[in-house]
Amino acid sequence: MAFVDNPGKKSLIPSFLYSSFVSSRIPKKLEHQNHEEETMMMSKKASSSSFMIPSPNEPIKMFSKEYYAACAVGGMLCCGITHTAVTPLDLVKCNMQIDPAKYKNISSGFRLIVKEQGIKGLFRGWAPTLIGYSAQGACKYGFYDFFKKYYSDIVGPEYATKYKTLIYLAGSASAEVIADVALCPFESVKVRVQTQPGFARGLSDGLPKIVRAEGVAGLYKGIGPLWGRQIPYTMMKFATFENIVEALYKHAIPTPKEDCSKGFQLGVSFAGGYVAGVFCAIISHPADNLVSFLNNGKGATVADAVNKLGLVGLCTRGLPLRIVMIGTLTGAQWGIYDAFKVFVGLPTTGGVASPPAALAK
Repeated sequence: MAFVDNPGKKSLIPSFLYSSFVSSRIPKKLEHQNHEEETMMMSKKASSSSFMIPSPNEPIKMFSKEYYAACAVGGMLCCGITHTAVTPLDLVKCNMQIDPAKYKNISSGFRLIVKEQGIKGLFRGWAPTLIGYSAQGACKYGFYDFFKKYYSDIVGPEYATKYKTLIYLAGSASAEVIADVALCPFESVKVRVQTQPGFARGLSDGLPKIVRAEGVAGLYKGIGPLWGRQIPYTMMKFATFENIVEALYKHAIPTPKEDCSKGFQLGVSFAGGYVAGVFCAIISHPADNLVSFLNNGKGATVADAVNKLGLVGLCTRGLPLRIVMIGTLTGAQWGIYDAFKVFVGLPTTGGVASPPAALAK
């Protein structure tokens, strides 16, 4: 990955591996020796070499391997950091979903956990949260940009512009299918650690305990409901964000995006992400209740959850807390993600109506 606007930093990669270094030095050396034929051969060899790395001062090319790698790293940071930061909220939410008789509301839930387990108890499950959502974020954001470009190329610039929301929906859904495979084992451990006192201290002993009791399949028991929760959530998250940001720059902000400061653009990213997060929380909440219910009880089924919680309970139990949590979470994620993209010299997400197929030309 290449970082820009950092001329003062020394790279850890030997300079002779940079393609710009090779191509700029070879001709001068050979010109001095007056070997024109050898110059042409070596220049051609240097330009086609597969191990050459772009110079650190060169910008990352859009839709290159380095670009998708940067998106993946940004996704890893924004999801891992934010989900870990809201562990106390997630802990109370999960317990309200599993044991509503004991954890009646948000305030009493916090008080009970602190009373029984101390302040430290509010952060139970932080390790599987950090690792699981870091892996999920890397796959989600990296593959989203890949699939968005891939589907845009398939339909062509005209249809990609006309049906851009469908491109956003298809790209985010495809990315989330992969991302949840990475997340599911850690989500399974997290829910049990948070809702079953004495089950395990955390990830190190919780994961092998599930494998010993239920096999590897036990880690993926909740993959169906997880897809049911995360795929609609992510489709709403990306499509709503892209359209909100585009609408803000088109109708509410008089200055074109490219003329706005980077700080202002990051503020727009946070605002667009927060609004998108509210919609995400509402649409994915029933499946979130199912994930918590199925991972909490051995042999529990969807029918058991519906019978115990009821349809209204599935849609509303813990929803206000989740709206606050997911709204803040999603806004912060887009802010961190775009801040990382700016740091490596890439533009912030959204605000441009042209599809990736057109932008790459």
